[in-house]
Amino acid sequence: MTRMMKRALINFVFRLVVFIFIFVLYLTNKEMLFSFMTHEFTFGIVEYGISPLHVLWFVFMVMMLQHIFPHKDLSMAYKKGKLEEYEPVENYSRLELLEFVQDMNVKAWLVMLAWLTFNAVFAALYLFKFIDVADMLMLTVFFYLSDYLCIMFFCPFQTFILKNRCCINCRIYDWGHFMMFTPMLFVKNFFSWSLFFTSLIVLIRWEVNYAKHPELFWHGSNKRLQCTQCKEKLCVIKNGLKK
Repeated sequence: MTRMMKRALINFVFRLVVFIFIFVLYLTNKEMLFSFMTHEFTFGIVEYGISPLHVLWFVFMVMMLQHIFPHKDLSMAYKKGKLEEYEPVENYSRLELLEFVQDMNVKAWLVMLAWLTFNAVFAALYLFKFIDVADMLMLTVFFYLSDYLCIMFFCPFQTFILKNRCCINCRIYDWGHFMMFTPMLFVKNFFSWSLFFTSLIVLIRWEVNYAKHPELFWHGSNKRLQCTQCKEKLCVIKNGLKK
């Protein structure tokens, strides 16, 4: 049980609690969630008090700001994009690196296409009023939980498209925030759009860094991404379930 594994399990339990709490509200008092998502979101906390909407927005926003202004306790899956974390492999093949980048970029586009197609279904249902803002919030919270389900237990993108060995070697690791807040693009208010467009900044930052320094993201050119160097072992549960 590594230190990072313990942190991941704590984060998973926290997200599970958030999901269960919102899901119970969804089942028992959906009107409350609808009210949260449709009333004017203000920062007049002293005047109006702190609502669950403020708390949820704060949790989501802090989570993303940690990736825009990273700290040392983040996983190597994220930190591999930092030059100071780079440990170059001697005499690695630039041709193999180029082939890796091309292969991963194609697969990343396939993931993006699949994700946007999947969410387009919910967007259409929302725009044609088959579902409402409470449903879109519930979907977002489900994606929030699923992010750690993918890290800890099973990731369909890893298994069926990317074929990467682990999260630390994942081409799209920092796409998670963009993915979980995709439904918020279609809900027009400050709460939803501030989350979506912040997640877009995280995504763009990741992609720019990948384009500028692809050698940081391949285990063939960065020793820190090789299994022998791994100090996190986040793949242990996931690999155990595959056996």
